[in-house]
Amino acid sequence: MVEMAVDSIRFTRSQQRVVVLKDTHDDRYLLIWIGQSESAAIVHELQGASYPRPLTHDLLKAVITDMGGKVVHIVINELKQSTYYARIVIEIGGKTVEVDARPSDAIALAVRVKCPIYASEAVLKAAAVIPEELEGTRKGPAPRAMGEAEAANLDAYRDFINNLDILDEFGKD
Repeated sequence: MVEMAVDSIRFTRSQQRVVVLKDTHDDRYLLIWIGQSESAAIVHELQGASYPRPLTHDLLKAVITDMGGKVVHIVINELKQSTYYARIVIEIGGKTVEVDARPSDAIALAVRVKCPIYASEAVLKAAAVIPEELEGTRKGPAPRAMGEAEAANLDAYRDFINNLDILDEFGKD
């Protein structure tokens, strides 16, 4: 597993939302399309916004903690047919429980409980974006030859990144 951090939430010109996760030890990114409410839940938590009543992810956090559990970490563990899958890992009563979740919900919970976010190496190998490769300015050893499907996938990411128009970096300098 590779530790990731929420780098930003980006919006396309058509107002689709994408959470951008960055490898904390390398220059590679994972782009996951998410819904409007999940992007708002992540952004508001990272910006320190509060609400008079708990939102869904706040409720989940309260249920887990009030039952004596602790969210250990979340992991983006699979990619099947362009759909990401995640697991929420919870310790409760001396046991470890893994709960299936959408990555957007898992990330929204992770930022609330301040637990690590991981991605499996298999997911990163299949879908990570490296900025230098996208721009054709990679330094160092030549990357391995890509198959047709991989090249088409990179073209899709390149088109997506070139069409981004808004960036929210959560107060980063």
